Amino acid sequence: MLRVPAVSGRILIVDDDERQRTAMAAMLSDAFDTQVACNGQEALERLTTFRADVIVADLVMPGMDGFELLRHLKDRGDLTPAIALTGFGSMEKALSAVHDLKAFWFLEKPVEPRAFKILLDRAVEYNRSLQRTDELKRELSVHGVLGNMVGTSPAMQQIFALIRQVAPTSAPVLICGESGTGKELVAREIHKWSPRGDGPFVAINAAALPEALVESELFGHERGAFTGAMERSAGCFEQANGGTLFLDEIGEMPLSTQPKLLRVLEDLRVRRLGGKHEIAVDARVLAATSQELGSHLRQELYYRLSVFKIVVPPLREHKEDILPISEAMLQNLNRKHGTRVTGLDAKVLDLLYRYDWPGNVRELRNVMERAAIVTGTGPIQLADLPSPAFDGGVARGNQQSSGGHGAVVLQPGQPLMKLEESYIQVTLDHVRGNRKLAAEMLGISLRTLQNRIAALREEAKATTPG
Repeated sequence: MLRVPAVSGRILIVDDDERQRTAMAAMLSDAFDTQVACNGQEALERLTTFRADVIVADLVMPGMDGFELLRHLKDRGDLTPAIALTGFGSMEKALSAVHDLKAFWFLEKPVEPRAFKILLDRAVEYNRSLQRTDELKRELSVHGVLGNMVGTSPAMQQIFALIRQVAPTSAPVLICGESGTGKELVAREIHKWSPRGDGPFVAINAAALPEALVESELFGHERGAFTGAMERSAGCFEQANGGTLFLDEIGEMPLSTQPKLLRVLEDLRVRRLGGKHEIAVDARVLAATSQELGSHLRQELYYRLSVFKIVVPPLREHKEDILPISEAMLQNLNRKHGTRVTGLDAKVLDLLYRYDWPGNVRELRNVMERAAIVTGTGPIQLADLPSPAFDGGVARGNQQSSGGHGAVVLQPGQPLMKLEESYIQVTLDHVRGNRKLAAEMLGISLRTLQNRIAALREEAKATTPG
């Protein structure tokens, strides 16, 4: 069984009894960074240089006692969680410290080591959560920036607000949106601002895995579980223990695997393929999809994953973010490639606004990266953009409405198979045969696109006169 490592942190122990404070510090030395003080006044002096995660304070001491110390911290707005220590028969004083002075909890002396460490672990984790919330508020105060995400539009501000709301919880989240909108980035920000932010973030794309390997990747396998299983392997749930597991393109997960995934989500236990025993896991699950789930996902699994839902809008619906997103990308690209691009020419920005961005933010990044390399120094000019494919995309709407070259012409009674074939072909022509990019533009997985092309070819053969 996997064991979640203890939360390490900084502890300040305040007790007038030298023997007791020394014993407590020694008890915690293997898991925590500890300092000691003999009264409240010395504790305040220690706190000027020692940023404690938790304060452990005896309530009854000469000089400034624990009550005065907690009151002083409360009055100055210090939210560091405190554990009050009280002697036998002083329960009323301990409850007063918890309720009136907002102490985290209390313990009777002498403290029991195991209970003491468990309580400290929880108090440290609580304090880290408070710190992340404060940091998140500071990030959001810089208008339009949340970690690696950028956006000043109302749509993106709403996404930021939802991330801020759900991150501190342990609830599953279903992230929906077209390919290239940044669903994994949303998942990473939720993980970053959660209490699990220091733990692992493990991402798996259900659409990119052969169906026969999905369960092995998720749950792991024992040696000899199947042909080619030469050694034991931990699955993604085990790898994400103490952190977050991101399941991308969840709609592509085989129907036969979905009930097993649901059981793990409910029981928090996995059994490796070929294994005899279940393993406890502690991983928060975030899932994403670029398609309408419909019959692709079992209803009970959908409800379990969509406790909280975030819909990421396509770039064409918040084009006002193109400029700040592009500027942030160019800063990163300058560091990556050693270029010195200073911004966008006004004509370039106008073109970016007129383009409909079928590949969303991912396509914008590809355009910016290519243009930054070509430009090298100074502002990006029209000649630096990928052409003619990029210019053709701007005029695509006119081409379709006029029935020009590359358009899908709609006619009453036209077979759906023919219409689908034409639409796929037009998309492939637009991306010069790049099936992966075409699948992203169509909002389906590469495997789904390949299956549709194969099926259309078979149907065409069947209807072709011999």
